[in-house]
Amino acid sequence: MNDRASSGARTRARELLLQALYQQQLAGHDTDELLSQFHDQVAYQRVDQEFFDEALPEILSERAELEKTIDELIDRPLGQLDPVELGTLLIGVYELKKRIDVPYRVVINEGVNLAKRFGALDGHKYINACLDNAARSLRQLEIKAG
Repeated sequence: MNDRASSGARTRARELLLQALYQQQLAGHDTDELLSQFHDQVAYQRVDQEFFDEALPEILSERAELEKTIDELIDRPLGQLDPVELGTLLIGVYELKKRIDVPYRVVINEGVNLAKRFGALDGHKYINACLDNAARSLRQLEIKAG
């Protein structure tokens, strides 16, 4: 798979991750149930499956820690975030903390695109500001290096 094809598959994996996190927030499904459900979807065949299968369990198992980080970086109570905003920030903060292989600018751009596609009108602006703040906190050395 070339870089362009793999980046598209990674983008689609993030979209599927957001859907899984949204479903988990609303219905309370556990990790195994979500993995099983999403593996059965046709859309799963077109995503970066390794990324999805690694990210979803990690995000869910570390959700409290990720939410604590998000809560320290945002300007409103965590409970005021809608499920799309929270899911997008969970993915973004997870990648900024755990996926050093993904440049911080890509994390921010992908988060903004998720918010544009699935979130409320102008919600992408808030996501951009939050992830930019998170990147400055979590990826200081990468940002300084240019």
